[in-house]
Amino acid sequence: MKNYIRHFNEIDISNIPEVGGKNASLGEMYQKLTSKGVQVPDGFATTSEAYWLFLKEAGLKDFIFMEMEKLDKKDFSNLREVGTAIRNKIAKAQFPEAIKTSVEKGYITMVKKYGPEISLAVRSSATAEDLPNASFAGQQETYLNVRGFDELIAASHKCYASLFTDRAIKYREDNNFDQTTVALSIGIQLMVRSDLASSGVNFTLDPDSGFDQVVLISSIWGLGENIVQGSVNPDEYFVFKPSVKKGIRQPIISRKLGSKEKTMIYDTSGSGTLNLNTKIEKQEQFVLTEPEVIKLAEWAIIIEEHYGRPMDIEWAKDGLTNELFIVQARPETVQSAKKNKLRIATYTLLEKSREITSGMGLGNKISAGKARIIHSPLESDKLQPGEILVTEKTDPDWDPILKKAAGIITDQGGRTSHAAIVAREVGAAAIVGTLNATKTITDGQYITISCADGDTGVVYEGILKWDEKVVDTTTLKKPSTQPMLILADPEQAFKLSFYPTAGVGLMRLEFVINNSIQIHPMALKRFDTLKDVSAKKLIDKLTHHYPDKADYFVHKLAEGIATISAAFYPKDVIVRTSDFKSNEYANLIGGKEFEPIESNPMIGFRGASRYYHPKYQEAFELECKAMKMVREDMGFNNVKIMIPFCRTLKEAEKVVGIMEDYGLKRGENGLQLYMMTEIPNNVILAEEFSQFFDGFSIGSNDLTQLTLGVDRDSELLSDIFDPKDPGVKKMIAMVIASARKTNTKIGLCGQAPSDYPEFAQFLVEQRINSISFNPDALIAGIKNINTAEESKISFGMAESSN
Repeated sequence: MKNYIRHFNEIDISNIPEVGGKNASLGEMYQKLTSKGVQVPDGFATTSEAYWLFLKEAGLKDFIFMEMEKLDKKDFSNLREVGTAIRNKIAKAQFPEAIKTSVEKGYITMVKKYGPEISLAVRSSATAEDLPNASFAGQQETYLNVRGFDELIAASHKCYASLFTDRAIKYREDNNFDQTTVALSIGIQLMVRSDLASSGVNFTLDPDSGFDQVVLISSIWGLGENIVQGSVNPDEYFVFKPSVKKGIRQPIISRKLGSKEKTMIYDTSGSGTLNLNTKIEKQEQFVLTEPEVIKLAEWAIIIEEHYGRPMDIEWAKDGLTNELFIVQARPETVQSAKKNKLRIATYTLLEKSREITSGMGLGNKISAGKARIIHSPLESDKLQPGEILVTEKTDPDWDPILKKAAGIITDQGGRTSHAAIVAREVGAAAIVGTLNATKTITDGQYITISCADGDTGVVYEGILKWDEKVVDTTTLKKPSTQPMLILADPEQAFKLSFYPTAGVGLMRLEFVINNSIQIHPMALKRFDTLKDVSAKKLIDKLTHHYPDKADYFVHKLAEGIATISAAFYPKDVIVRTSDFKSNEYANLIGGKEFEPIESNPMIGFRGASRYYHPKYQEAFELECKAMKMVREDMGFNNVKIMIPFCRTLKEAEKVVGIMEDYGLKRGENGLQLYMMTEIPNNVILAEEFSQFFDGFSIGSNDLTQLTLGVDRDSELLSDIFDPKDPGVKKMIAMVIASARKTNTKIGLCGQAPSDYPEFAQFLVEQRINSISFNPDALIAGIKNINTAEESKISFGMAESSN
């Protein structure tokens, strides 16, 4: 009798026409990657020939063809009717004995290998799926915890019917696949007992920006359907690929704790699954250990290198053996399909209104329209083109209607949820995991969704104004004067890594401290003696993962720095140590107990003077520990450290000495130290300061206000505050000349060179090494530098001809 199955050890990627992309990929990995340590559960697959036999014996092919001819391919008004008719007909058809016999042989083989109590995952694999330009993710059905031969046949029969779910029909139409030539293979695989442990999804790039030097790992408790369907907000880890390949001790550059509200487990009364509420203590735990995260990243890199393209990978951990397994791997199809990543579209919100809700922002876009709250895809007729879909979560049943939406907002789900994947595919702005959008947004309300400011997406009331610009950076000439970025938010880093820069000329730590850490470092160092009871309670809540509270500050700060360092590696990332004023430090949780009240904080207890002072030196040690962790444990030797507001040579000597005591010795492991040049004394004594520092960065705002004696925040004196003032320009020219004399690198951070072409011209003429811009000013700044350099060349030629 003919055999209608193939075991995983008999198939590889060349067998897509026979067993579909999903099963061919499992066979490929089982055969070729297990020797490299990647664990794949064994199994077998029915062939496409079996599917055609099923249609032939049931007399279904002509029926399916005629039903598909009825499909309204313009508006899909009868999609549900056509799909239901075909599925019902398949469900009532007799399952062929020849296929049953083949499946039974495969089942017996699995029982002999793993024992009679085995549980199986039964997955549908279309013969056209997982091609480079179409993922087919979730288009057909999967059945988990299938036990016994009879249930296996019943699940297999349902898989055949699922080839004609409404979403699968629509997806094939959208991707121009012939509905009558796509067959279905059924993958039958040993079930990993992740119901007793955990599961998740890996992307071998950042799925939002396309930055390909990281692995994104998402994880939840229990079976993986919750993460794919977007039913929960998962934990997330970013792992830096080059660090993994080098065997760096700590390649994890960031981690975020998800709420993981649900845990899907086996239904112990028989087959199938149950979705239970996750216990609070497990919601507040990270799912994976660091070694497990690193192992999954290593496997993801092996899989990506084997296939030679970015991959979307599902994994599961067996709660009985504590082993990790890869259960699926398909090509990533969204970012990989983008042909010109150097065409940069930037969105800037020009006004703001009441913030309604927020969540994880996707798409780096802004959109606006009428909100339409829909709880089920059966209500799809309510959503009109251009409206913003608001719902609890989406699954593949929503696919036929999502292309109509101007934006997508969900209560649940993470970066790898169904809603997130589809939003990227259709190019829509989306905010997922808001927790409360369906309750805080009113049906029919006009709203604006902004995903233009990093990972956090915000829903605003009303239709707001925004600006959109698209620049093809391939047309920009690369100037000799290095253009660099001023950055504060690590969540922007991967997107900005594609910008034409020489690196980051100024990374401000204040954003990370304010937003990720939120706590005054001394309140962490002196937690046990803290007097503020409410602050102490809040600190305890934020730091509950850290037995030593100070480690919370070190790790969070290190991850923020590492994310930006990874995005631009191996280009320079110059990190300025914290430069809050005392009143700003006081606003941090627990800060008021440790900060003086000053009448003029702008020129008070700030910058270098804090670092060696008894009131702050312990806190500065935490900053140094974070820098050391980034450079040594994480391997980012592209990080340079910059000291702000260093008033005197004596201060410079003290700070450099303290940093050496904390393990940051200038010159060791290539460490370079920079100094902000923002005080007239820095200019006057530039040659002397160069004994302590490898580079200078002119802070034009502070240098302007201290040269002119003008408070830069004073509206009354705003007409006097001018970085183009002759005195300020003379200061800048002096320090550039001194730096060139001592062979000290020098750059400038500020808005003026992008706003004023003549100021860029002045800097170029003084032969500055680099100019750092805010991201929204970079392109204008580069154009100004190019114009200045061309003018300088022309002027030089004219001079030589005279």
